[in-house]
Amino acid sequence: MATILSVSGSPSATSRTARLLRHLDDRLTSQGHDVIPLDVRTLPAEALLHADFGHPAIVEAAALFERADGVVIGTPVYKAAYSGLLKSFLDLLPQYALTGKTVLPLATGGSTAHVLSIDYALRPVLNSMGPAHITPGWFTLDKDITVGDDGRLTVAPGSAEALAQVTDQFSVALGGRATLLAATG
Repeated sequence: MATILSVSGSPSATSRTARLLRHLDDRLTSQGHDVIPLDVRTLPAEALLHADFGHPAIVEAAALFERADGVVIGTPVYKAAYSGLLKSFLDLLPQYALTGKTVLPLATGGSTAHVLSIDYALRPVLNSMGPAHITPGWFTLDKDITVGDDGRLTVAPGSAEALAQVTDQFSVALGGRATLLAATG
């Protein structure tokens, strides 16, 4: 199956965005894909702040993009746009880092006022990086993502179904098999 790079652009160590991505990573893995998680916040700050294209961590991250067949990009929404951390990171990648890739954009935020941020802020940047295909994305409200005391993530039913659908569409676009919605419960 496909190799998928799952990128979290959240600056927070307790990020709902990153947790949601890891949840979707499990779904993609169960569909036969090899998923590589990348939390941008774990990259050295000096490399991002000083736009150090040659920093070993940036070179390694760029190599992960090159290796991937598909890329999931997840970001929290701040002021109707993707995170500044994600912006700094994308700026360090080669211009056409997504050439030939299938991309799934995802966003999380506190208000439905930010729903269009995927299409009007994130998608144009991703499109400029040359992907073969950007599948329909999904915006998930923060209130629909809960983490239990045991660390287990729960997504509200309506959002869970929509996320399953866009994730399965992405998987199928990569040549994977879709999991039945009922299997995610």
